Amino acid sequence: MTNQAPNHARVIPLRPDASPTPAPAPAPREPLWRDLVGDVLRRERLAQERTLKDVADAARISMPYLSEVERGRKEASSEVLAAAAQALGLGLGDLLHRAHGELVRVTSRRTPVTRGVSGSARNGLCLAA
Repeated sequence: MTNQAPNHARVIPLRPDASPTPAPAPAPREPLWRDLVGDVLRRERLAQERTLKDVADAARISMPYLSEVERGRKEASSEVLAAAAQALGLGLGDLLHRAHGELVRVTSRRTPVTRGVSGSARNGLCLAA
């Protein structure tokens, strides 16, 4: 029998804290313009206590199409939007201004997105040239 000591090596990790970091939450989806405009049209119609049929007839567009515009399913032309707005007693500028206000309201609730690397400490190996 030989008296050899077991071969042990000392391991020094390159990344001291190898615990997994949680993945960042996915960025919220930007609202679509057609959804915002549709919401404004629907809110205004309901505030006036009018039916889809009434507004569609006044705007000279089909009731199913107006419904799809209100639900954000169709990307309406400026002519259709102007007709729907006028049927509700609004100008096209009023409709777009309200949709813009809704866009600002929805997006201002989000936290700002930062680009690049923040000043937080990073674990791991960093090489610079």
